[in-house]
Amino acid sequence: MNKFGQLARIILLSMSLVLPLQLLNAQIPVEKGKERMKWWTEARFGMFIHWGVYAQFAGVYKGHEQARGGTEWIMNRCKIPVAEYQAAAKKFNPVHYNPDEWVRMAKEAGMKYLIITAKHHDGFALFRTAASKWNVVDASPYGRDLLKPLAEACRKYGIKLGFYYSQAQDWNNPGGSAARKLMREGWPNPDSARIDAYTLTHKGHWDPAQETVSFDEYINKVSVPQVKELLSNYGDIAILWWDTPTNMTDEAALKLQEQLKLQPHIITNDRLKRPNFPGDTKTPEQKIPDFSELDGKYWETCMTMNGTWGYRTSDNNWKSSETLIQNLIDIASKGGNYLLNIGPKPDGTFPKESIDRLKAIGDWMKVNGEAIYATKASPLAPLNWGRCTMKETGNNTILYLSVFDWPSDGKLVVPKLRNKVLSAMLLANGQIIKAGNKGDTVSIALPLEAPDKVATVVKLELKGHVEAVKHGLPAKMMKSGALD
Repeated sequence: MNKFGQLARIILLSMSLVLPLQLLNAQIPVEKGKERMKWWTEARFGMFIHWGVYAQFAGVYKGHEQARGGTEWIMNRCKIPVAEYQAAAKKFNPVHYNPDEWVRMAKEAGMKYLIITAKHHDGFALFRTAASKWNVVDASPYGRDLLKPLAEACRKYGIKLGFYYSQAQDWNNPGGSAARKLMREGWPNPDSARIDAYTLTHKGHWDPAQETVSFDEYINKVSVPQVKELLSNYGDIAILWWDTPTNMTDEAALKLQEQLKLQPHIITNDRLKRPNFPGDTKTPEQKIPDFSELDGKYWETCMTMNGTWGYRTSDNNWKSSETLIQNLIDIASKGGNYLLNIGPKPDGTFPKESIDRLKAIGDWMKVNGEAIYATKASPLAPLNWGRCTMKETGNNTILYLSVFDWPSDGKLVVPKLRNKVLSAMLLANGQIIKAGNKGDTVSIALPLEAPDKVATVVKLELKGHVEAVKHGLPAKMMKSGALD
């Protein structure tokens, strides 16, 4: 190899090192350490809100129920033309929107933070933005920023505010990406074969209006400026919840990551661009991980109350309040957070079913919240009668035993627990109960009737630190849900 060949090789090698170094730096949080995550790990419970123009369709297009997926995907799955979808925004007028009431309900349910879809994949911004006319102020008769009063309400009630932002997928602003979905997932369009062929050759796009500029132009002119607006105009922002990395590049992710410096304490998830931008939290979707998937990283299960994220008139498959409460306990027992979704109606109100469930959860949390907030994962082996959370107090340990299946004989046995029992009581009514050590187990005498049919919590104080049981399960990767 001559001198020129050697020089070219050195230049190429140095260039190949630049981007990985940038990516390494991009992963370093603006503020290091566990202190930044402290409030989040103590909160355990938050509200997710999916709301936008898609709420007006409520899962129906041309008289047909959307065949598959959440209603927030109706534009893509039903292949609604850009002009037609944008015309629908002229009827989006949520006159009954009351952000104070929304946040008050979250507070009373025991939630500590709230994340709203500032912009979902349809590209419709719920805020005033100079980067695109496709926003609630310029494109709807409502004509006002929806996030400003929500931010004020969050400050009033002491709720942390976060924004969901679709950084790559955008089906209305030209240049945004589109995950390809087959026409059969929308409605029985007689032209389905042609449309499917078109989306195959156009990277998921179905309307020429979506491709008039490049993806890089979209990132530079819409995505980056809007993230900057969100992090500049609404006070303290606790969380930026990216979604999804469809067709994302490392270069684009770096530009978006740079904006996070505007909020030094901000927490982000793992959906900006994988694998080089892991963020702070993992995001299992619609499922609770089992013990084999836990790897010591921060994680948050996001989940719907019924079957869809956005509002859908036909979806009456509501989870019971009991299921939602027990989900929260299960997640806390594994050291995770629960982000529970509401899909508001087009007029700005919550469905009654959601309101009823929020109240039921709140009633349970008012009595038992100490078994959830600021707790650590259970140190015990899986329990067949319920779940356990833990707090360490000085040299001693408190175990909160949430009993789902009340023993008919009034005897609760906690296996493989040698620590000396100091006290035991029921959170539901403050009743002191008997508990004692028997070999390597703890036996607790319970009343014959459960004070709380959903989950009665036994507060068990033990001497010393409880050594965590090794589960011995084969390690699996935590699933993060759909990455459309």
